[in-house]
Amino acid sequence: MKYNFLGNTGLKVSELCLGTMTFGGKGIWTAIGTLPQDEVDALVKKSVEAGINFIDTANVYSEGLSEEMTGTAIRNLGLNRDDLIIATKVRGKMGEGPNQIGLTRKHILQQVDESLKRLQLDYIDLYQIHGYDPLTPFEETLAALDILVQSGKVRYIGCSNLAAWQIMKALGISELKGYSKFVSLQAYYTIAGRDLEREIVPLLNDQKLGLMVWSPLAGGLLSGKYGHNETPENARRASFDFPPVNKDKAYDIIDVMKEVAGTKNVSVAQIALAWLLHQKAVTTVIIGAKNPGQLEDNLKAVEVKLNEDDLAKLSDISKLAPEYPAWMLERQGTDRK
Repeated sequence: MKYNFLGNTGLKVSELCLGTMTFGGKGIWTAIGTLPQDEVDALVKKSVEAGINFIDTANVYSEGLSEEMTGTAIRNLGLNRDDLIIATKVRGKMGEGPNQIGLTRKHILQQVDESLKRLQLDYIDLYQIHGYDPLTPFEETLAALDILVQSGKVRYIGCSNLAAWQIMKALGISELKGYSKFVSLQAYYTIAGRDLEREIVPLLNDQKLGLMVWSPLAGGLLSGKYGHNETPENARRASFDFPPVNKDKAYDIIDVMKEVAGTKNVSVAQIALAWLLHQKAVTTVIIGAKNPGQLEDNLKAVEVKLNEDDLAKLSDISKLAPEYPAWMLERQGTDRK
């Protein structure tokens, strides 16, 4: 297991991060996973033993139950809290009242305390906004997050699921006001969904933000169970077809992934994860599992080495179609390299 700096900070996080969306299973989250506490403990234990020091959750996962089970696992296993980097998120609906949602100062300051209680922690290492709130000014949100950093309840702040212009606007406001800045972005990125490379990856590189990848197997589509003539009946996408993917193109990509996986005697899922780990913009890849077998397979991805030929094959089959202004920027930039 390798450790990378989280954005432009001195904080080192493991290249794989344990996701907790499968913990508990309440409400809409039952489609993702319904793991009980003893199985959660086992997954956390195996992850930490493999070198993972980074765990990501959110207040909305299973209506708070995921945070509770994460905190309980840390206690049950007797883990040293200061050896762990714990990340959670805020934005989603956490009650029936009109102010139990969004990125207002009221909601953020309330929810950080609720998350700390559920996690049984004194502080959160990385507190992330879970998306964009069109009704709350960025100034209000960023001021509230800065209060949390200054109070010691939160060490770093990050964002998730934002457009490039939104990230840049937030960084500009923080610079102007002297607030704590986002150090990372959590976003969807896979070999079957490389849209991030158009605008966001260049921004991350320029502004030195870390990238946490969610759904690296595209909701199970890149697990090796799917193909042109293969659609498992009981897989997650049968009941929860998310995130959106161009399946025809994805199946062509999977064919090449299977070829590469066969030459290395590894799983297709490991190739999908390894491809991400070979992308310079990626800081950590969030893996989730419903059982120890899935987790063990994912953990082995750090051992998969893709050579130039492998990467070229995978890149060629999955590359994005040219889009303006990217093709013009590339054309005009050749005389200045």
